[in-house]
Amino acid sequence: MISGGFYTLFYKELLRFTKVGWQTLAAPIVTALLYLLVFAHVFEGRLQVFEGVSYTAFLVPGLMMMSIIQNAFANSSSSLIQSKVTGNIVFVLLAPLSSFEFFFAFVLAAVVRGMAVGAGVYFAVILFVSLPTHNPLFVVTFAMFGSAVLGALGLIAGVWADKFDHLGAFQNFVIVPLSFLSGVFYSIHSLPTFWQQLSRFNPFFYMIDGFRYGFFGASDASPMTSLAIVILFFLTLSGLSLLMLKRGYKLRN
Repeated sequence: MISGGFYTLFYKELLRFTKVGWQTLAAPIVTALLYLLVFAHVFEGRLQVFEGVSYTAFLVPGLMMMSIIQNAFANSSSSLIQSKVTGNIVFVLLAPLSSFEFFFAFVLAAVVRGMAVGAGVYFAVILFVSLPTHNPLFVVTFAMFGSAVLGALGLIAGVWADKFDHLGAFQNFVIVPLSFLSGVFYSIHSLPTFWQQLSRFNPFFYMIDGFRYGFFGASDASPMTSLAIVILFFLTLSGLSLLMLKRGYKLRN
């Protein structure tokens, strides 16, 4: 059962990123627009991935999902490591909160931030790009699960990391490469066979491919397969993060 402590922690996590909205919300939107400007200028008219879909339109869902997952990860991971380094994590641990409430508050706040950034990118780019919507349910579902997956992964990284350098290394050597090599800027069918098969082991690929299907009705993999893999990945990471929280791994010394 959800207690009042959950709502307090969730509200605290919302305030943490909304109070600095220019940094946590506006900056990622500007970054996505810069990516769009550069890649659209270089490849528009020279490359077409899906029939009847311009490269610029193809690029937009990938940039949206990349912004969603990177910011969802940043929200939960940075909040937790900041609390650990400053020592105020003790006030959260002393509160009458279950491991599930702790997990749910952090992940839900990450989902809110990820969805807010994704919506901001969408409303910014449709001023310049005509973007169809084939299946809105797929768009919303993949956006929510994608941000929830990275929220849970951010929680794991935040618990594991002992200092900001550890978290930075995790983000630079895991999150960023998996994001960039997931088909944001290209279709995996344009890759050699070996790299195509390797890309299918990247769970971020299924988030972006399924999300893109919601807009164009075309994808590199079956959208239902992508959804099943994303949900399985979320359940796996959720189970691991809940186990770490329940045991107090690197939290209760």
